[in-house]
Amino acid sequence: MGEIFSLAAIWDTIPKLLQYLPVTLEITVLSLFFGLILGFLFALIKINKTPVIRQMVAVLVSFVRGTPLIVQLYLTYTGIPLLLKYYNYSYGTDYNINSVPAMLFVLVTFSINQAAYNSENIRAALQSVGKGEIEAGHSIGMSYFQIMRRIILPKAFVYALPILGNTLIGLLKGTSLAFVCAVVEMTAQSKIIAGVSYRYFEAYLALALIYWVVTIIIEQIVNFIERKMMIPDNILK
Repeated sequence: MGEIFSLAAIWDTIPKLLQYLPVTLEITVLSLFFGLILGFLFALIKINKTPVIRQMVAVLVSFVRGTPLIVQLYLTYTGIPLLLKYYNYSYGTDYNINSVPAMLFVLVTFSINQAAYNSENIRAALQSVGKGEIEAGHSIGMSYFQIMRRIILPKAFVYALPILGNTLIGLLKGTSLAFVCAVVEMTAQSKIIAGVSYRYFEAYLALALIYWVVTIIIEQIVNFIERKMMIPDNILK
């Protein structure tokens, strides 16, 4: 009978998985970036109560929040090729559906998913800024965009930072589903390694350790930013 558990297999697997950490981080950072932009737009639409578009955004947010992420990945993975087929048929184009990069499916899905969740957090953060501060900006002749850039956004960012930090960690862990769209990141590579070595527990434990360490690093970075942006007590007194 062979060795039941191999510590050496874990240490051997970790460097192989770390080669795919940049792919995982790329998905995380890009999805967070586009998710924040879309989430900010969704939040503004809800705050300003833009007719028609507000209802459309509300339905989209409800759908995304009410369906599993893996199902959304399947829908994107099969839906984008259908849209391209329809576009080719309607306009006589000849776009190669097979040439669409798998990463595009992942980024579209994760960005929209993050936008749906971030929109509520951003809306709450924007509305947490006191009306008196906004009125003070108007009184000195600041435009809407100046007030947004100099007053609302800085304060809203401080309020939203802890929630965005948790969102970033959740997004990092959610990238483990990217293999559904044939993107080889750390989780997909761990499956490949485990399938070759038959050391499934060791491969997945190595994967878990990497996610754990990266999560701790993100938490420390967010905490550091929070401390730097915190207003000292002696200023408030």
